[in-house]
Amino acid sequence: MSLLFAPFTLPSPRGGLSLPNRIIVAPMCQYAASEGQATDWHLMHWGNLLNSGAGMFTIEATAILPEGRITPGCLGLWDAATEAALADTLHRARKLAPPMAVCIQLAHAGRKASSDVPWRGGQLLSADAGGWLPYGPSAVPQLPAEAAPAEMDAAQLARVREAFVTAARRADAMGIEAIEIHNAHGYLLHEFLSPIANQRSDAYGGSLDNRMRYPLEVFAAVRAAFKGALGIRISGSDWVEGAWDIDQCSVFGQRLKELGCDFIHMSSGGVSPQQKIPLAPGYQVPLARTMRQATDLPTIAVGLITEPAQAEAIVQAGDADLVALARGFLYNPRWAWQAAVELGGQVQANPAYWRCLPRQGQQAFGTVTIGGR
Repeated sequence: MSLLFAPFTLPSPRGGLSLPNRIIVAPMCQYAASEGQATDWHLMHWGNLLNSGAGMFTIEATAILPEGRITPGCLGLWDAATEAALADTLHRARKLAPPMAVCIQLAHAGRKASSDVPWRGGQLLSADAGGWLPYGPSAVPQLPAEAAPAEMDAAQLARVREAFVTAARRADAMGIEAIEIHNAHGYLLHEFLSPIANQRSDAYGGSLDNRMRYPLEVFAAVRAAFKGALGIRISGSDWVEGAWDIDQCSVFGQRLKELGCDFIHMSSGGVSPQQKIPLAPGYQVPLARTMRQATDLPTIAVGLITEPAQAEAIVQAGDADLVALARGFLYNPRWAWQAAVELGGQVQANPAYWRCLPRQGQQAFGTVTIGGR
């Protein structure tokens, strides 16, 4: 039997979050929000992926403050207007899909905020172009040619920490079952971990314990406020000699476990243009395997996982408990259907789609009630 299509339960203070399979739709920025508010693009995008057959769908990096957006078009959850737009859009999308657990990735972009969209180069925007002054752990720019961010003071540290908590409460109020704190890809919390971006001389910089301090404070504050499944996405390596690496990351993971972390989503890179990423199919899987061994927490592998047999092999080998795809689902929103046919699994699907199934794959689809939420 396929282990990829075996049920899995993410632990949580509420008694666990049951998933019908081990396929996760990873968060994918769409740059389609209006003043942080979800739009019709999100309705289409979320509805599509909620019909994907995956075990859980993760909403894209969602800024907890306006200045924490990567771009002016990024999704947000920082006030009543952004909450109302996200809640309404998600409610309408869920009504048109089989029941599926939803996770939201809460984020702050740190020194990478105020950027242009990727298809226009992704560089920092000037004030004339709609940008703003980003901030981070230290006044060190992401790129040498860019202006330095402002270094966060004690008041900003407190404000951002509380904004994560408030956003978590908003997500909980709209029935989102899981939260993933974004601690990867060179954004704010990862910046504190990495000596490349964090050059502070106070209690939040220098030693490993000091560099971990603020991300752990944020996690602990969210954990106290949110009783659903709470996890974190981590860059397991900066891919730069002498910087953040999997050994330090394993210590961080153990500390997160002590604070009540329910799952870890392992990614890598993003903090330095000097990174040398060894791109290859499943290149981040060893990071997930190491973190799983170090913490014994449910672990998600991601990164150039494209084939169903490849995903099956990862969970069969014990390298990770779950497998996430991002761009693979953008290219083929029915990837989990294909995997079910190839691996002998089963997924739920909207009956409006049943007539499209190949004859040899019809056993992979179960009956389902639509619009239960």
